[in-house]
Amino acid sequence: MYEAREILPNVRVTEQIPLYQTSEASMTKMVKDVSQTTLSSNVESKSVLEGQKLPQYLAALSATLGALCLGGVLGWSAAGGTSGEKLAEQYNITMSTSDFSWIGSIANLGAAAICIPMGLMMDAFGRKRSMLMLVVPYTIGWSLVIWANSVAMFCVGRFLLGFSGGGFCVAVPVYTAEIGEMTIRGRLGAFYELMLTFGTLISYILSPLIPIYYLSMTFAVVPLIFFTVFSFMPESPTYYLMKDREEEARTNLLRVRGPKYDIERELQVRKSALAEELRYKGSFLRAMKTRVAIRGLFIAYGLMFFKQMSGVNAIIFYTGSMFSENGSISTDLSTIIVGILQVVATFISVLTVDKLGRKVLLLGSMGAMALGMFSLGIFYYLEHIEVDVSSITWLPLVSVCFFILVCGLGAGPIPFMMVGELFSPQIKGIAGSSACSLNWLITFLVTRTYNDLVKAFGNYVTFWLYGLICALGVIFVIFIVPETKGKPLEQIQRELGAKTIPASEDIILTHS
Repeated sequence: MYEAREILPNVRVTEQIPLYQTSEASMTKMVKDVSQTTLSSNVESKSVLEGQKLPQYLAALSATLGALCLGGVLGWSAAGGTSGEKLAEQYNITMSTSDFSWIGSIANLGAAAICIPMGLMMDAFGRKRSMLMLVVPYTIGWSLVIWANSVAMFCVGRFLLGFSGGGFCVAVPVYTAEIGEMTIRGRLGAFYELMLTFGTLISYILSPLIPIYYLSMTFAVVPLIFFTVFSFMPESPTYYLMKDREEEARTNLLRVRGPKYDIERELQVRKSALAEELRYKGSFLRAMKTRVAIRGLFIAYGLMFFKQMSGVNAIIFYTGSMFSENGSISTDLSTIIVGILQVVATFISVLTVDKLGRKVLLLGSMGAMALGMFSLGIFYYLEHIEVDVSSITWLPLVSVCFFILVCGLGAGPIPFMMVGELFSPQIKGIAGSSACSLNWLITFLVTRTYNDLVKAFGNYVTFWLYGLICALGVIFVIFIVPETKGKPLEQIQRELGAKTIPASEDIILTHS
C-alpha cells in the first residue's frame, strides 16, 4: 500500500486507499480532479508562485549601498600614491612606505574583527537594524581620516572603516538571500560584489581629479545616504519568524512580494524549516556540530580561501607599477582600467548567475584565473633567465586584465553569495560571519606577504603559486561545492546531509 502525503503543491490526498480496492471509475474521477486542479493552478501560477521583482531589487540595492561604502574604502589607498607620497604631501605629515602599507591594509583587520560579532548582532537585533548601526563607526572613521594629523589617526580611522565594511560583508548576503525569491536569489546576492567594485571604481576615477581630503569627504556622505534610504526598507521575514513575530513577518514578506503573492505558502515553508531546525538540531552549539553545518562551513571556508589565496588583491595592488613598467601606461589609468574590468565582469555575473548556475561560473572563473597566473609567471621566468621578451611585453598586461575579468565573473562575487545560501537560519549568522572573517584575515595575510614572496622567490614563482592554488580551487569546486541555483533552503540542506524533509516542500511516498 502507498500513502501519498502530497501529490502536487496544491493537491493533498488525505485518505489511504489500497490500489487494489480502487475501482476504475474512482481512478478516472481522481485523475480528472487532479487534472482540473493542475490546470487551474497553472493559470494562477504567476500570481500565486511569483512575487513582484521590483521591491526585491530595491531592497537589495539599498542594502548594498553599504558595499559601495566599502568599495570606496578599499579604493581610497590608490589616491595616496604607490608608497604614500601623495598622502604625506597633501596632509603635510611624515610617512614611511611601511606606515602607508599599514594604513592601507589595516582596514582588512578591522573587517575581520567585526564579522563574528556581526553575526550575533544580526540574530539579536535583526538584519536591518544591525546594518543601520554600522553607520556610526563609518562616520567616525571617515571623520578621523578627513582630519587626520598623524599616521596613528589614519590607522584608527581606517580600522573603523574596515570594521563597518566588514559588517556589511556579513549582513548583506544574508539579507538579500532571505528577502529574495529562488528565481532571482543569485542575482540579488551578486549585487553586493557589483556595488563593491563600483565603489572602488568611483574612488579610482576621482583620485586623480580631486585631493584626497575631498575624496574622503565624498565617501563620508555615502553612509548617510544609505541610512536614509535603507530606513524605509523591510526587515527580513526570516528574522521575525525566528523571534515568533509571525504577523510582522507576514507584513514584511508582503512588502517585497506584492499584494497578489500567496505569502501564506512561503511563510509555511519558512516556518517548517525553522521548526525542523529547532526540533532536530537542538541548541545552537549542537546545530554547529551537525554534518550539515560542518559541510556548509567547509564549503564556505574553502571558497573564501581559494578566492583570496588566488592573490587577487595582491595583483590589484601591484597592477599600477606593472602597467607603467611594461605597458607605458600611467598608474592612475591602470587602476581605472582594473576598476572598469571588475565592474563589467561582476555585472555580467549578475545577469548570468541565475541562468548558468554558481558551479559553472566558479569552475570557469577559477580555471581561467589559473591560466592567467601561469602565463604571467612564464613571462617573468623568461625575463629571469634573460630571454629576450621585447616581442611579448604585452603579455603581463593581457594576463592581468584577463585574470581580473574572469575573477569578477565567478570567484569574486559567488563565495559571498553562497554564504547566504548554505546555512540554515539557526546558524546562518555566526557561520556566515566566521567565513567572512576568514576572508578578511586571508586578504590581510596575502597583501602583507606579497612583497616578501617576490623578494624571496621571484615574481614568476609567486604567480605560479597563485596559479596552482587556483587550479586546486577548480578541483575543490568539482568535488565539494554543490549547485544552489534555484533551490530552496530545504533542498540545499538535504543535499548537504540533512535527514529531515519538510512535507510542505516535497512529494513523499512511504512504502508499507
